[in-house]
Order: sequence, then C-alpha cells, then structure tokens
Amino acid sequence: MGNNFKMLAKTLYGFEPVLAKELRNLGAIDVKEGVRSVTFYGDTGFMYKANLSLRTAIKILKPFKSFKVFSEEDLYKEIYNIDWEQFLEATDTLAIDATVHSEKFTHSKYVALKSKDAIVDRFRDKFGERPGIDLDFPTLRLNIHIEKNDCTVSLDSSGQSLHKRGYKSATNIAPINEVLAAGMLLQSGWDGQCDFLDPMCGSGTILIEAAMIACNIPPNLNRKEFAFEKWKDWDEDLFEQIESSVLKKLRDFHFTIKGYDTAPSAIRKAQDNIDNANLSEFISVEQKDFFESEKQTERHLHMVFNPPYGERLEIDMPVFYKSIGDTLKQDYPGTHAWFITSNLEAIKHVGLRPSRKIKLYNGALESKLLKYEIYEGSKKAKKNPDNQN
Repeated sequence: MGNNFKMLAKTLYGFEPVLAKELRNLGAIDVKEGVRSVTFYGDTGFMYKANLSLRTAIKILKPFKSFKVFSEEDLYKEIYNIDWEQFLEATDTLAIDATVHSEKFTHSKYVALKSKDAIVDRFRDKFGERPGIDLDFPTLRLNIHIEKNDCTVSLDSSGQSLHKRGYKSATNIAPINEVLAAGMLLQSGWDGQCDFLDPMCGSGTILIEAAMIACNIPPNLNRKEFAFEKWKDWDEDLFEQIESSVLKKLRDFHFTIKGYDTAPSAIRKAQDNIDNANLSEFISVEQKDFFESEKQTERHLHMVFNPPYGERLEIDMPVFYKSIGDTLKQDYPGTHAWFITSNLEAIKHVGLRPSRKIKLYNGALESKLLKYEIYEGSKKAKKNPDNQN
C-alpha cells in the first residue's frame, strides 16, 4: 500500500461507469466516479498498466500538488514555489494543458501561460537558463485544473490522448474516436462471444476495437510513446514486465468480425488500419451495401455501427434511417443491433422501438446510442436461451 498514489483517468461523458469497471477489473484501489473522470489508487506499475490497457480513458493524470488560488499572483507564486527540478532539467522541454471552472479564472490558455511563466522564471532565476516549450513531444507534460478556488497540478502520464492508439494511418470523412468506439462496444455488452458486424464500417475503428476486446488485446499496444517514458523515474524493466503480463491474458476468438461499406476508398482505408493493428486474421471487410445484404450466420449476431447523421454527408435522412429499420427487420433475425446518432429526428423513421437509449457525445454532438433487438420470428425467442448463441 505504501507505494500507491492517487491518479485520475479522464474519459468521455457517459463512460464513467464503464471506465470505473475497467479499472476495478485491472485491480485499481478505491475507484470513484466523477464527471468525465474516475479517480483511483495504484503504484507505478499500475500506472503503466492503466495507460496500456484502459479502453475508455483519454488521459491518466498523477496529481501531486493542490492549493487555493484567489488571484493570478497566487497561481504564479504557488507554481513558482514547486520544486520543479525533481521533474525537469533546464535543458528539457515542457507543455501545459489547463482546465478551468472558476469565476476568477475563465481562460484555460491564460492559466497555462501563467503557469509556464512561473516554471521557466524559476529555472532562469536559479540556473540562468530555462526549459523550452514543445507542444507535441515535451519532456514533461502538465495538467493544471482549477475548480472555483482549488488548483490541482498533475503530471500527465499519457502524453497524446489515449484515443491515438497508433494503428490508424487513414480515416474517412467522419471518423469515430477510438475511445468512443470502445466505450460503445463495452456499453453494448460486446465480449467476443458471438459473431460481429459493422455494416457501415468506414475506416474500421469499431471493427478494430471490437477485435481487441474479443481477444483481450491491450488497446495501446501499438502506441509509439507514453509521456511517462521521459520521466526521471521511468523504469523500463518494470514497463516490459507489465507489458509481458498483460500479453499473457490474450484470449482465443472463435467467431467472425466483419465490416461492410459502400465506398471502395473506405474499405481500402479500413484494411490498411486493420493491417497496422495486426488484426487481419480476425477481421474481414468487403464493399457491400448494408441495405442489399442479409445475415450471413445462423448464430446470434452482435452489430455496432456509426451511420451518417447528415452533419457532413448529404443524405436523405428519413429514407436512410427507414432503410436501416427495414433491413434489420427483414434480413437480420437473431441480431442485437446498436448504433449511435446525433440526428434525433431521424430515429423516428427507423420504425422499430429501441430497447435501450444511452446519452453520449460524439465530439460536440449530443447523441444517442440505441439498441434494437431483432428476434427470430417472434419475441418468444427471447425466452429461449438456445437462440442467444
């Protein structure tokens, strides 16, 4: 217990319970849900494991200093007085992100700038030289969070957002965020125990995240760098030990994962990304119109997809969403179909009643994740466990 410290994992709205469950399953201590965040305790090895393994986390922060601030002078003085030499050399580089929910501090960029000034001034005063700024690959990335008059300074252990998994070399016109894709899959109950289809797969993000969940592959295994690798206490041997331990927990997968898209360019991009993620043996993609397709398996089918919302693609939405409902009803018996949309008006045209609605955000767009249960012939199938496999 002595080596454990508090951490905070940031996530997207609506995924707090999913992330909390992920953390408990990994072995985190004292897990508590917040707003777009979950706090927990663990040691350095667990911090490495969390960055590698969490599917719905955007960042893992390590808070190390909290204080009250009532003015810009307070902020500058408190930041200046921190012993930054334990983390940085004068020749190193720095980047600061800030979030503010305060009447006094209203501009996050200004707070980041003021904090940067305090740190570089301290180094200049003590050593006659100062750290540089590198927004992309700094030696140290910090997060300053101000809530009313409470300021928390954290080390950012992740660096670039954890949705940047490292496998995506190509995207289509409206790509879905990897953390959003993984969160949708986990909320849909996807566990790799049946066949899977994304009938509008775009550049393949949902398919790749589905395969990684099915095989229990750590989502950030392909990532080139985590911020903690530049920390002074970076323990490469421990990281390799952690990486090796999570790889021992890979699972066999005995079903199919398929993707369709009407655009040849999307299929090419999806295949490239699948190859980059080393998942070609688990995922197949083909150019096909979902509305002219039918279920390819006698077994239960799990479907998750991200149809157009009409935001970036010009489509007759009422007709399009009616076609989704008609295709599911007529050609996909024995299927649980989930999709996300921000076009709440278009949902009315699906012609099926969703059994679940979950509020999420796709970027800035308020959206709904909807579940449609398509039965084999009649609803009696629901009560027959033989139809669930």
